[in-house]
Amino acid sequence: MKLLHNFFCRDIEAMSRFYQAVLELPEDAASRSPIYRAVATPQFQFGFHASAAYDLLQLSERKPDDTRALRPETTGYPTFMLDTPAAVDAAVQRALAHGGHCIKGPYATYYGEWQAVMADLEEHVFRFSALGLPAGVSAPALQLPAAP
Repeated sequence: MKLLHNFFCRDIEAMSRFYQAVLELPEDAASRSPIYRAVATPQFQFGFHASAAYDLLQLSERKPDDTRALRPETTGYPTFMLDTPAAVDAAVQRALAHGGHCIKGPYATYYGEWQAVMADLEEHVFRFSALGLPAGVSAPALQLPAAP
């Protein structure tokens, strides 16, 4: 099985360049169309749809209102699992250098991963994560909000 994940984007060219640089992956040229760009590995494809795809997918009623604020609701996000905590730190720096921003992290999760929560050029949320923690860092206890 191969996973494909797509974002609807205002500027598919800029988004494609951002993720090519941040993930250090080439464009998946075979998938290129006037309304689609993607990066890929043998295990996944990460793509960027122009707004015309809403109509093609019969999702016109779900298309955001153009007057809505730039920051979209977060209803899901991809996590890019990297090999080491140092790779997470490096990916965060690449994302920042290419116009993304860090929402949280890098930090130790309660389940023992080194993770950063990021946003791209169009405010789509994504994560970088790696199994294991940097030397000297331990996993914190799970802290849940108090019940009302």
